[in-house]
Amino acid sequence: MGDESEKSRTSVTIYNQQYTIIGKESSDQVNAVAELIDKKMKELKEHNPYLDSTKLAVLAAVNIGNDYLALLKQVEDEKRKMRTKYDA
Repeated sequence: MGDESEKSRTSVTIYNQQYTIIGKESSDQVNAVAELIDKKMKELKEHNPYLDSTKLAVLAAVNIGNDYLALLKQVEDEKRKMRTKYDA
Protein backbone atom coordinates (compact mmCIF):
# COMPACT_ATOMS: atom_id res chain seq x y z
CA MET A 1 0.00 0.00 0.00
CA GLY A 2 2.96 2.32 0.60
CA ASP A 3 3.96 2.02 -3.05
CA GLU A 4 0.68 3.61 -4.16
CA SER A 5 1.51 6.91 -2.45
CA GLU A 6 4.79 7.13 -4.39
CA LYS A 7 3.05 6.85 -7.76
CA SER A 8 1.83 9.84 -9.69
CA ARG A 9 -0.78 10.29 -12.40
CA THR A 10 0.04 12.03 -15.64
CA SER A 11 -2.49 12.73 -18.38
CA VAL A 12 -1.11 12.55 -21.90
CA THR A 13 -2.45 12.58 -25.44
CA ILE A 14 -1.07 10.07 -27.91
CA TYR A 15 -2.41 10.10 -31.45
CA ASN A 16 -5.47 12.12 -30.38
CA GLN A 17 -6.33 9.70 -27.56
CA GLN A 18 -6.19 10.67 -23.87
CA TYR A 19 -4.40 8.35 -21.45
CA THR A 20 -3.70 8.57 -17.74
CA ILE A 21 -0.34 7.03 -16.93
CA ILE A 22 0.22 5.94 -13.34
CA GLY A 23 3.76 5.25 -12.22
CA LYS A 24 6.83 6.31 -10.32
CA GLU A 25 8.34 8.22 -13.25
CA SER A 26 8.23 12.00 -13.24
CA SER A 27 5.55 13.78 -15.25
CA ASP A 28 8.31 15.21 -17.44
CA GLN A 29 9.53 11.69 -18.27
CA VAL A 30 6.01 10.42 -18.99
CA ASN A 31 5.29 13.42 -21.21
CA ALA A 32 8.57 12.92 -23.10
CA VAL A 33 7.71 9.27 -23.76
CA ALA A 34 4.18 10.18 -24.87
CA GLU A 35 5.56 12.83 -27.23
CA LEU A 36 8.01 10.32 -28.71
CA ILE A 37 5.24 7.80 -29.35
CA ASP A 38 2.87 10.43 -30.73
CA LYS A 39 5.56 11.76 -33.08
CA LYS A 40 6.47 8.27 -34.29
CA MET A 41 2.83 7.35 -34.95
CA LYS A 42 2.25 10.56 -36.92
CA GLU A 43 5.46 10.00 -38.88
CA LEU A 44 4.38 6.46 -39.75
CA LYS A 45 0.91 7.68 -40.74
CA GLU A 46 2.47 10.07 -43.27
CA HIS A 47 4.16 7.12 -44.98
CA ASN A 48 1.26 4.69 -44.51
CA PRO A 49 -1.96 6.73 -44.72
CA TYR A 50 -4.27 3.70 -44.79
CA LEU A 51 -3.11 2.11 -41.53
CA ASP A 52 -5.46 2.25 -38.55
CA SER A 53 -4.33 3.45 -35.13
CA THR A 54 -3.78 -0.07 -33.78
CA LYS A 55 -1.40 -0.97 -36.58
CA LEU A 56 0.32 2.39 -36.25
CA ALA A 57 0.79 1.77 -32.53
CA VAL A 58 2.34 -1.65 -33.16
CA LEU A 59 4.63 -0.26 -35.87
CA ALA A 60 5.64 2.58 -33.56
CA ALA A 61 6.43 0.04 -30.82
CA VAL A 62 8.50 -2.03 -33.26
CA ASN A 63 10.40 1.04 -34.47
CA ILE A 64 11.04 2.34 -30.95
CA GLY A 65 12.00 -1.15 -29.76
CA ASN A 66 14.44 -1.46 -32.64
CA ASP A 67 15.97 1.92 -31.80
CA TYR A 68 16.26 0.88 -28.15
CA LEU A 69 17.98 -2.43 -28.98
CA ALA A 70 20.36 -0.67 -31.38
CA LEU A 71 21.31 1.76 -28.60
CA LEU A 72 21.86 -1.09 -26.14
CA LYS A 73 24.14 -2.80 -28.65
CA GLN A 74 26.02 0.45 -29.19
CA VAL A 75 26.53 0.87 -25.44
CA GLU A 76 27.72 -2.73 -25.10
CA ASP A 77 30.11 -2.27 -28.04
CA GLU A 78 31.51 0.88 -26.42
CA LYS A 79 31.94 -0.94 -23.10
CA ARG A 80 33.73 -3.78 -24.88
CA LYS A 81 36.05 -1.29 -26.62
CA MET A 82 36.82 0.40 -23.30
CA ARG A 83 37.63 -2.93 -21.60
CA THR A 84 39.84 -3.94 -24.54
CA LYS A 85 41.59 -0.58 -24.45
CA TYR A 86 42.36 -0.84 -20.73
CA ASP A 87 43.28 -4.54 -20.87
CA ALA A 88 45.90 -3.92 -23.56
